[in-house]
Amino acid sequence: MSTKNMKELEVLKTILYFSIFKHPINETEVFEFANISNQLDVNKQIKFLVQKGVIFKLGDYYSSINDHSLVKRRLEGNQMAENIMPKAFNVGRLIAKFPYVESVNLSGALSKGYYDNEGDIDFFIITKSSRLWIARTLLILYKKIFLLNSKKYFCVNYFIANDQLEINERNRFTATEMITLIPVSGKHMFFDFMNSNTWIKNYFPNSNLLNVNVIEDVKKSSFTELLEYFLSGSIGNFFEKAFRKITLKKWESKFKHLEKEDFKIAMKSTKSVSKHHPQNFQKKVIHQLNKDYQKIKQEHNLEVPLEHA
Repeated sequence: MSTKNMKELEVLKTILYFSIFKHPINETEVFEFANISNQLDVNKQIKFLVQKGVIFKLGDYYSSINDHSLVKRRLEGNQMAENIMPKAFNVGRLIAKFPYVESVNLSGALSKGYYDNEGDIDFFIITKSSRLWIARTLLILYKKIFLLNSKKYFCVNYFIANDQLEINERNRFTATEMITLIPVSGKHMFFDFMNSNTWIKNYFPNSNLLNVNVIEDVKKSSFTELLEYFLSGSIGNFFEKAFRKITLKKWESKFKHLEKEDFKIAMKSTKSVSKHHPQNFQKKVIHQLNKDYQKIKQEHNLEVPLEHA
């Protein structure tokens, strides 16, 4: 098989990406997550790739893994995601009531419509500028005290401030995570966030935002408003710097096994960004995807351009 054009490669890259997660996808989903102009081209290229044995048809789904049990796994995960979604939204609305939280969004597997017993409910949170670390610390304290440090339904592992809405890490992984976010609260801030990251469309021109107008903003309590007022000046500035310094020092000690560059990405701790991804999943996914590309090249003579982390 000779090297093909980018249309075929886009379809292949999309299916290979979701296959890393053992998540077969259908033709409509391939179109949504591929940089290709129309559904007809997607369908033609899927047929071509199946005939050549590059990918496999599993009922109405496609994967690079020839295992029909993955469809059952996906469908069960879809149902569990549907069942857990009301709880996820309730938790998200609770988070939205905390000081300086301006937008709460579901991320991770649940935002792709999948959930299982081993999963967490992940949240991507946008805060007021210069108060990210106060907002984060209050949420972590709540988790530790009232949830006994369980992150099962309260995994708050990614924060950005509203003065740093543009994401610097631009790759297939981050683009996928961002385009699949499900906003729970703060629809206007969510819309600003997406408008600040139009580069996502370079990866997924066919994906459409959810109807953010149906998302209701959560009203802060009088206590929260009072606390925000109290921490608006120099006292707040002091705690903001202190919480960031304490957290960063703790992480540097706890995750000293990480390479310096890996730590800077996986545990990013700037004034406007806080990530707690010690497994550095982004790097692992991109690395595995590139390994799969190399395998495709060796077995099927299809040269797929490598991804960058």
